[in-house]
Amino acid sequence: MSDLPLSRLLLEAFRSVDAETVAALADRGESSLSPGHAAALLLVDNAGTRLTDLAERSQITKQAMMQVVDDLERMGSVRRVPDPSDARAKMVKLTAKGLRQRSDARKAVAAVESRSRRRLGRRYDALREGLEALLAGD
Repeated sequence: MSDLPLSRLLLEAFRSVDAETVAALADRGESSLSPGHAAALLLVDNAGTRLTDLAERSQITKQAMMQVVDDLERMGSVRRVPDPSDARAKMVKLTAKGLRQRSDARKAVAAVESRSRRRLGRRYDALREGLEALLAGD
């Protein structure tokens, strides 16, 4: 049994999963995408999504999400378009490249999840339940 504090174990597990995601993305030819970019692409609706909604969905600040969207826009993965319901607002929409990247991101994340499930066996569901309980404050 490890003497490491829970916070350190969680951090190292996060880093491990992140590294696996980077490798899975690279295997799909998406070496320019970070796990954060991939996560953001997965949050964009087909019709487009407001930046504030993306930030809320990802549980990061609007400013942090703006940086991610700026990166994705520079990469040609997303574009900002006027929001048809509010002329003052912008929607983030996936480009054709972004749609391909989102598909690759979805497959990469699923592959990492599948490998984790195989490695942990029955403990996988218990781990997820335990983490969800910690997040819910149970």
